[in-house]
Amino acid sequence: MARARRDRKRAETRGRRAEQLAALWLQLKGYRILARRVRLSSGEIDLVARRGNLVAFVEVKQRASRLEAETAVRPSAWRRINRTAETWMASRSSLSGLDWRFDLVMIVPHHLPIHLRDTWRPDFASTGI
Repeated sequence: MARARRDRKRAETRGRRAEQLAALWLQLKGYRILARRVRLSSGEIDLVARRGNLVAFVEVKQRASRLEAETAVRPSAWRRINRTAETWMASRSSLSGLDWRFDLVMIVPHHLPIHLRDTWRPDFASTGI
């Protein structure tokens, strides 16, 4: 049990470091970080960033390879992130006229962060939106 807690704590620390690195990378690219670790009943969003008239809901994945990072977020997770993004945006009228999208920042050893823009889009037909 103690080992499981230690492993979980290490994973949490690695995740926070990856999110910090991703936030810094996005800031260097001209984004302003609006929120980190948004936690609502519908789910969690690692980073919310804005550049111009666009809000990006960013999932951060640190993995051993690019392929592992790219495939780490399943469609069900993106749907949870989408629900959380909808709730988050609905409570911020000052952002209501902005476009938004879902991005992925991958942290892979021996590489600069990899920012994939517009990684996922909701399937409006299956969500009923």
